[in-house]
Parts: sequence; structure tokens; C-alpha cells
Amino acid sequence: MIRFALNCARQVQVVEKSVSDVIISTLVESLREQGLSPELTNRFVDVLAWQVDFYHLQKNDRYKLIYEEEQVEGRTIGIRGITGIYFCNTIRGIMLFAFDQGNGIDFFDEQGKSLRKAFLKYPIEFTRISSRFSKKQFHPIAKVFKPHLGTDRSAPPGTPIRSVGDGVVLEARYNSRSGRYVKVKHNDTYTTGYLHMSRIASEIKPGIRVKQGQVIGFVGSTGWATGPHLCYRFYPEGVQVDAKLPPAEPIGEVNRPEFDRLRQVIIRKLDRLSFSAGHDLAGN
Repeated sequence: MIRFALNCARQVQVVEKSVSDVIISTLVESLREQGLSPELTNRFVDVLAWQVDFYHLQKNDRYKLIYEEEQVEGRTIGIRGITGIYFCNTIRGIMLFAFDQGNGIDFFDEQGKSLRKAFLKYPIEFTRISSRFSKKQFHPIAKVFKPHLGTDRSAPPGTPIRSVGDGVVLEARYNSRSGRYVKVKHNDTYTTGYLHMSRIASEIKPGIRVKQGQVIGFVGSTGWATGPHLCYRFYPEGVQVDAKLPPAEPIGEVNRPEFDRLRQVIIRKLDRLSFSAGHDLAGN
């Protein structure tokens, strides 16, 4: 008990840090070489997912990232959050800014338009689409043309599958076609489905609340599947459609002056960064 009390008394410091790089091979390798944690990498990818096609990155694409790290006695214990991003490819450069309008942190572009959708764009990370939503597609097992009312993403067996939004688990079970699957109700309009799992996460049961980004299962090939993949399904108003997600709110007029002030601060910090190894903004 004494040791616990002493640990709790240690002061948590928030250190603003930055990283910048030119992509030579892949974004994941670049972030790993810069020493970024998986937690920070995932947050970075989720912010950029609506603006950057990670499957078509080119050599010499570049990025700058400003973030806050929590430390105790100089040791990193977690990531407080990302505050600013610059990403540049052969088509354009974009700047993104974190801002709280009173309902939690969202990310906005230079004009104050929100980049966060109601849901994550991808239930699994760094995968390729192997089959798109289609009203008529040849089924390799049934050997007939039939609708494919979801998006398939190929991934190695056991890859974590994330809920794309907060919600309540409606179903978490097995059937012969979908294999092991989970269905999540997010609100009165939107429900999502995740099919062909190798296994469902142990805590995922009907009625359980899940958070955006929470792991709900793992990629497999159960049910009608010819290989390991996730079939992701999207149901607005209970009807399966291709996923087109609603945007979050832009910067409100009452928050515009504070956002503009913060935006200018972050732009100056991003402008100071060169495309070299990571460092903190105090010059260490």
C-alpha cells in the first residue's frame, strides 16, 4: 500500500513532441523507425484515414506530426493526444488541427471543416480490399451470381477487428454463412456487421456497450469464406448499403476565434519542423 501511494504521488508531466519524415518504403516502417508507439501510430492513421489513401502512398510522400506525451520521471507512460499534422504527397499538402468544441477532440482542416466521421473508416488497419459492395457478383462457394452487400478486406488470420463506432452489441454468434460474426447498433440510424471471424473477443456479448476502436474479434475464414478476411457490412435504417459515412460538425462561429488562434500556433510549429528525425519542441 505504501509503494502504491508513493507511485500515485509522482507527478505526470505532459511533453510536447514532434516527428517528421520522408517516406522511403511504407508509412508503417517510417513511423516504426521514428520510434512511434503502436498507440500513436494507430491514432495518426485514424486521423488521416479520411484524407489519405494509405494503399497508394508514393516514395517521397512526407509528414509532420505534433503530439503530447505523458511522462513520469522522464519515462513515457502514454500518449495524451495529437495536436497537429501536416501531410504532403504528389497531389497536395494538408494541415490538420485538434480542437475541442465542448464534445471532445475532433480534427479540422485549415477552413475549420471536420475530418472526423461518425465512424472509423476501416475496421481493420493496413489491409487491402479484396471484394467490394456489389448488387451482382459471382460467389466462389455458391457458384452463382448474387449480391455481395459488404466490403471484404483481406488480412492475416488473427488480425484485430475494431468497432468503427460507439454502440451496443446486438449479436455475437455463429451461423453457417457468416461464420462467427458481431453486429453493433450505433444509434437509431446506423448498425454495422463484422463477418467470418476466427473468434469473437471474450467480453463481446449481446447487450454489451463497445467504444469506437475497441477490438471485438479477430480475422478468420469461418462460414462461407475461401480465405482469411473481414466482410464489413453497413446498415443505415436497417438496409445494407455501401458505407458512406456522415461528417461531424464544422467549427461553430462561437468557437472560430479560439480555433483561428490555435491554428496559427500549430502552423508556426509545423513550419519550424524539417523532414528529419523526431525531436521534442523544446529542442531536445
